[in-house]
Parts: sequence; C-alpha cells; structure tokens
Amino acid sequence: MSKESTEARRLDLSHWAAWPDRLWQGGALLVLVGIVAGFFSPEAGRAFASAYLTAFMFFTSLVLGSLFLVILHHLFDSQWLVPLRRFLEHIACQVPVLAILFVPVAGLALFGDIYSWTHVHDHSWHIKRFLYNRFTFILVSAALLGLWWWLGNALRGQSLLQDRDGAASRTRRMRFHSALGIFLFALSLTLASIFWMKSLEHQWFSTMYGVYYFAGSVWVTLATAWLVTLALTRTGHLSGVVRESTFKDLGTLFFAFTVFYAYIHFSQYFLIWNADIPEETYWYAKRDQGVWHNVGLLLIFGKFFVFFLALLRIDAKKSLTVMIPLCLWAWVMHYADMAFNVMPAVTLPESGGWQFLALVLCLGSMAFMGGLMARGFLRDLRSHPPYPLRDPRIAETLGVYVRPLSETSAASEGKEAGAQ
Repeated sequence: MSKESTEARRLDLSHWAAWPDRLWQGGALLVLVGIVAGFFSPEAGRAFASAYLTAFMFFTSLVLGSLFLVILHHLFDSQWLVPLRRFLEHIACQVPVLAILFVPVAGLALFGDIYSWTHVHDHSWHIKRFLYNRFTFILVSAALLGLWWWLGNALRGQSLLQDRDGAASRTRRMRFHSALGIFLFALSLTLASIFWMKSLEHQWFSTMYGVYYFAGSVWVTLATAWLVTLALTRTGHLSGVVRESTFKDLGTLFFAFTVFYAYIHFSQYFLIWNADIPEETYWYAKRDQGVWHNVGLLLIFGKFFVFFLALLRIDAKKSLTVMIPLCLWAWVMHYADMAFNVMPAVTLPESGGWQFLALVLCLGSMAFMGGLMARGFLRDLRSHPPYPLRDPRIAETLGVYVRPLSETSAASEGKEAGAQ
C-alpha cells in the first residue's frame, strides 16, 4: 500500500469523527445527572447504578471478545482472520478507556449498596469473605485491567512492528503471547464476570457463569466484527484484502457461537433447576417474575431461534439484507442479556417514574461509553495501517500461491540439470 493511498483512506474516516464526540458528550450529561441525583435519592442512585453497570459489562464484552479473536487467530494460524486482525486489536486495546469507565463501578462497590456483599453478611458471605470485600474487589479489578492492557498491547505491538520489518519472528512472538494469554484470558474473564456482575447476589452459586459470559461476549463481538468489516470495506480500508468468503467465515463462526451460547445458558439453567437448591434456584426464580419473565422469553426466541434459523443457509451469512439487521439485533439482545443479569438484582419501585428514569440512564450510559470507545477506536484506526501489511499469511488470505523457497530452488536445480 502506498503512502498516498494510506493517507487518503485515513481521510475517509473524517466524516465519522464527529458523532462519537456527540454521543459521549450527550451521554455524559445524562450520566452526570444520574450521579448527582443519586446523592439525593437512593432510588435514583440505584437506577443509575443498574443502567451504568449494564452498559459497562456490555462494552467489556466487546473488548474481551476482540482480544479472544486475536488470540484465536494466532493459536490456530487462521489466515482468513488476517485482514480483520488490526481493527480487532484496536478494540482489544481500548482497556485504558475501560479503566476510566470502571471508576464509577469502583465507587458503587466502595460507597454504594447494589453489591449484596457490602451490607449482607450472612453465612454465605462468611464463606466467601476473602473474595467479597472492598479491598479484594479493587485489587483484583486493577489486576484484571492491567493484564488485559498488557496482553492487548503486546499482541498489537508485535503486529505493528511486523508492518515495518516483516520479520517472521514477530509471528512466533505473537503465538507465544497467545499461548500464554489464552490461560490468563480464561481466568481473568471468569474473575471479571464473577466480581463485577455475579457478586451482585453473592449467595448465588454457578460454576458455568464465566463460560456463559464468555460465550455472549464473543457472540456479540462477531456481530460487531461483521458490521465493521463491511464498513471498512465500503470505505476502501479493507477492500483489497477482504473477500466474499471472509463474510461467510465470520457468519459461520457467529452461527457456531449462537449454538454454543444457547447450550451454555440452557445447561446452567437445567442443572440449577434440576438440583433444586435454594441458594441456586432463587436467581432464576427472581427472573421469572414480572417483566423479567418476558425478557427471559425474549432471550430464548430472540437470541437463539431467530439467529439459528436465519443463519442456517450458507448464502444468508453473506447477505446484507439478512446480516445487517441480525447484527444490529445482536446488540439489542446482548444488552437485554446483560440487563437480565444486572437489573433484577437492583430492584426499583414500580411506581413514581423510576423505571422511566432507569431507561433514560440506560440510553445515556450506552451513548457515553459507546462514544468514548468509538472515539478511541477511530483514533487508532487513523494512526495505523488498516490491516497487517507484512503478515506472512497475507498472500494466502488473498488466494495467491507463493512458491516456497525450497520448491523454487529445486525447480532451478532441475532446469540446470536438464540444460547440462
């Protein structure tokens, strides 16, 4: 790629640069209103807490899902992911933004009461008190964010260095980081889902919760990756390296995680309900009441059956008419999933307009975080080449056969022998 064409493509993003700022600034105003209102009204504070934590776990899903796809690419040497790896690296490296967004969550744990372990010291808490205390919460959270920052930047750093020197040793180092990182990733994602979301109701037991959050995170990230790939192909950033099969492969993996997520969620529900232990069943019993019963049904039909049936056909995975609405609907469904986990634990009065306030704060929190994330993502996209320029697998990605050096040498020797 020439320097002139690279600069031209970076300028193509200029018309996108304004809306992230408008989003986060407008959302920040609503978030600020929620914080201030929380000082004067416990109900307003709980409405803000539930809305903010739901949005935070949603965007944490995108960061972790992108980090996993980068690791997956290096572990399995998947050449079809090469063109998409750079923008996935940029999303995975938004951890500093995530750390800033975590500050109100830390405040909720230190000074709020939405986490049950902060004020309910029953027998279950005494068993888990070495985990569920304010010092451990902050210490573990800081360690998790630091780990994701290191891992994401280590992988992207080697990838950017390879753009300069084209050294194959960079690929080996990225594979080494991924081989180590997959274990650290599994542990850290599980701890994050337990500390930040599951511990809202510390009495509850589930050994599958980390896998459940992982499945949903990768699922929504794949939907996002499909849309971003389409957008960057239309702007010209990836038009030279993305093929029609790339969209099909993304859709196939999206379909696979649709089934995987449904399997994990059903397994968790079935095992807990079948065991009929009060410390486990009360979590689902609470979510089978009122509006949450309808949300549960929406997740069953809207997050599984709609996607399962729509993605069965191979051609559907490449169809804009099918995939664009599905990917947008995936964001709605994943948000509903996060709300299903967070909001029933943060109960609000059914009268007095608190539900409406919670809805406004939900929109504000999503706009605030989404705007900041998009701002950081577009900044990184403008600052670096849109895809790995000198990755050893880029020719294979384009469907070009490059003869190995050994094969070329053998052919030359054969010609010389024939000439003699």
